[in-house]
Amino acid sequence: MTTVTSIPAELHTATTTRLSQNIGALIEGIHISGDISDAEVEYIHTALATHKVVAFRNQHHVDDEVQYAFAQRLGVPTIAHPTVTSRGRDHLSIEGAANSWHTDVSFIDRIPKASILRSPVIPSYGGATQWANTVAAYNKLPKPLRVLADNLWAVHSNEYDYASAGIERGVRGETYHEKFISTYYETEHPVVHVHPETGERSLLLGHFVKNFVGLRSYESTDLFRIFQERILKPGNTFRWQWSEGDLVIWDNHATQHYGFADFGEQERVVRRVTLAGAVPTSVAGEKSRIIVGDASHYSPIEEPHPIQYFEGDIASRPATD
Repeated sequence: MTTVTSIPAELHTATTTRLSQNIGALIEGIHISGDISDAEVEYIHTALATHKVVAFRNQHHVDDEVQYAFAQRLGVPTIAHPTVTSRGRDHLSIEGAANSWHTDVSFIDRIPKASILRSPVIPSYGGATQWANTVAAYNKLPKPLRVLADNLWAVHSNEYDYASAGIERGVRGETYHEKFISTYYETEHPVVHVHPETGERSLLLGHFVKNFVGLRSYESTDLFRIFQERILKPGNTFRWQWSEGDLVIWDNHATQHYGFADFGEQERVVRRVTLAGAVPTSVAGEKSRIIVGDASHYSPIEEPHPIQYFEGDIASRPATD
């Protein structure tokens, strides 16, 4: 559902600059806070729907309180994590980097619609985050692979294969891993789901995938590799090198992301707030199915937010020199 409206006066200084062809944009002219106007909220929603990842620079005033208040203007925040709750109820504090491609919390039925991240502790080198557009990846699939993907379902679990995902189990400490799997979750998701706000078709995979429903282990492994390679083509990705005062939001229903653990023994800390999302729906209209685990304590199921486009399409203007 979309509407078109004229540009409100408070948005005349807001600009969106595309940072790559298929994903990523920089928003300027908006001061992050819990008091942003309704028009600014709609502007951010529209830019996020268009570019899948939006970044803000020079937001040095943002702390945990401001980040959470801002998140509340954009949607309904979840608790920090379904299982890792010892590091705070509202913010998930992540030390290090995952070093693997994933969609946040895809092992439950109600996948968060967006994540809001800032990095209060930045290493002197490395530690970038990269995103891939899973809508663009689907659209570029050859027809035989699209037909196959439309009919596939995958089991996602929080007890995934670290080795095949390229993650060292101790990268965030064994204690973190033990908390991560303290409650077991397993959910069947369609490999292609219909984005609840834009209606686009999007691939839903990443390192939480355990297997494809009805296929042998080696068949699942081979198909997963084929689809992931399509998602991660360089032209389909966008990389952000963190600086002080940065804040980034991504559409978790239309992306995968990867935090690079390439900063040696230095410290890297990011603080994440996630927004409640919908249960994925297949192209045939079927909802994701819970196998094990009730995530209702983590997040409500949020109704889709209608996208509002402005006259002149200011939220999707091309990059400026």
